[in-house]
Amino acid sequence: MPSHEQIQAWDTEHVIHPWSFAGPSLLLVRGEGSSYFDAEGREYLDALGGIQLCEIGHGRAELAEVAAAQMAELEYAPMFWNFGNERAAELAHRLVELAPDGIEEVFFTNGGSESCESAIKMARLYHHNRGEPERTFILSLSHSYHGMTYGALSASGLSGLKVGVGELPGGFYHLTTPYPYRGHSFDECLRELEETIDRLGTGKIAAFIGEPVLTVGGVIVPPPEYWRAVTQLCREHGILLIADEVVTAFGRLGEWFASPSWGMTPDLIATAKGLTSGYLPLGAVLATREVGETLRTAESGFMHGYTYCGHPVACAVALKNLEIIEREELGANAGRVGEHLLEGLRSLLELPIVGDVRGAGLLASVELVAGKQSRAPIEVRRQEIADRVRDEQRVIVRSIYQNVILAPCLILTEQEADRIVEALQDVLATTAPDGRSIVGAQQR
Repeated sequence: MPSHEQIQAWDTEHVIHPWSFAGPSLLLVRGEGSSYFDAEGREYLDALGGIQLCEIGHGRAELAEVAAAQMAELEYAPMFWNFGNERAAELAHRLVELAPDGIEEVFFTNGGSESCESAIKMARLYHHNRGEPERTFILSLSHSYHGMTYGALSASGLSGLKVGVGELPGGFYHLTTPYPYRGHSFDECLRELEETIDRLGTGKIAAFIGEPVLTVGGVIVPPPEYWRAVTQLCREHGILLIADEVVTAFGRLGEWFASPSWGMTPDLIATAKGLTSGYLPLGAVLATREVGETLRTAESGFMHGYTYCGHPVACAVALKNLEIIEREELGANAGRVGEHLLEGLRSLLELPIVGDVRGAGLLASVELVAGKQSRAPIEVRRQEIADRVRDEQRVIVRSIYQNVILAPCLILTEQEADRIVEALQDVLATTAPDGRSIVGAQQR
């Protein structure tokens, strides 16, 4: 068996890591509860939940047992043509039970990018099959993130993700995000949406895709009336509403699905991540009966799909994962411990570089600024703050642009939440307005 040092060398030589600058990786070898462990046995509190997905925590033997049993019985079956498998049908039924009123149909994918990509395609196909082929435009928000495939990336508003990839598909329009800390009000954003609909033409817009709470863009919490107003405008103009709940579903914000609580009445819901808590790749697009039937009964059929759609092992794991979330009332824990975490994070506002703290459930962000009056974003390299929190405090977080993002496992305790706050306090208190480590500067 190769040594850890040899494996580390192979990682450096051969593995291209997503969203990473070149450099050595921290290889994790074990997970348990809310923590990861490295090869030296060092424990790291996972305040990111993998990547905003591990609702039930790490190292659950129940899921491994379910996966092994299903693999021994039926490891794979196609979902194409007139084939299916029992676990996929069972999971689809369970998802419809948990979904908001009006959602009746399920299309399976392998992850969040595929779910958003599929939802966009399904919205366009829906209008095409109903005799409105010119309805192709997709609306989204300027701080949104919907994935890294070409269509999902085009819908995403974060421009930094698009540098160097060349021409992207057309027909995507980004609207100002309702971002109170940055001065973008509800009235301003709603007026812009109305003007955009008038400018593009009602008969040209297929869908509006949005996250109930924007995650990668900085855990931006829209005012409560925003999504209700968007839903109403979409209904008036025949525009489908796609809720991107890849992060926010399955208890993350306290409920099975966040969209109803935030005023959204979606026609399509894109999901993934917490569906299996990351134990296997799986995503889904949930749809109303009208949308689903329109796609299924089209003259040419629904010409879309992936090899691993409705994978029986992944679906079996998802069913057990949902059972654990319900049995252990993890949505309620997310609400309770999430409020405790947010209260602790607000104490960081006393630090000179902390401009704003916001969140919902077990999803939170600390926005860093060079100055509280100017609110100019702090200048740091991607993940620089997160790397310091990991290396100095043994706590794993995510830093994107000027935001430190937290999305811990839903089993998080108040004591673990306090540890996260203390770790951020120690690192941010020793960070200069230009993003440099004060401790590092003193050592030099």
